[in-house]
Amino acid sequence: MFNIIEISDYVRVEPELFGLPIKEAVKKQLERTYTDYIDEEIGSVITVIDVIEVGEGILIPGDAAAYYDSVFKLLVFKPVLQELVYGKITQITNFGAFMNLGPLEAMIHIGQTMDDYVTFSKTEALIGKNTKRVLRKNDVCIARIVAISYKSMPPKIGLTMRQPGLGKIEWIQEDKRRAKMRAGKAERVAKAGAKTKEKSKKVKKKR
Repeated sequence: MFNIIEISDYVRVEPELFGLPIKEAVKKQLERTYTDYIDEEIGSVITVIDVIEVGEGILIPGDAAAYYDSVFKLLVFKPVLQELVYGKITQITNFGAFMNLGPLEAMIHIGQTMDDYVTFSKTEALIGKNTKRVLRKNDVCIARIVAISYKSMPPKIGLTMRQPGLGKIEWIQEDKRRAKMRAGKAERVAKAGAKTKEKSKKVKKKR
């Protein structure tokens, strides 16, 4: 999930930035600090949006930098359990697939790629035995987050596509078409049944 969060903290501004206006110096320092920053509490930092407020600077003996009490906004991505995510497959392996979520990458175990028995082919694709559906690199998919672990960084994220409305975009569209056809067929059968019943009533009245 993408969020904009507001943080209040002391920002250590290095001496080479002292020539800049204070707000600009603080923002540049924040951009350095939060490049590739990932934290379990706030998630993965994408960018520093704005520096809202900068207080008086504090100097600490023995430290050439200045510390500014600042309030700033960050754009972050924090994965949430059961969240639906949209992304592109970046790699296919014999144990599953990896999907790019933007700031982070997640894994889909081979058994969670589709509701079928799945095998890994020599062409680096995952193929469903009964459905004949094929998952390849660069396929765009919708998946659900089912596991998150921060024991290592970046965090390990587990996905599933074995639920209605999930999977490769083409599969979802195909399932919708089939559902629409089934619904149309059921409606036609119901109408035909109603007409037959109506005719039967008329025949009984004539008798």
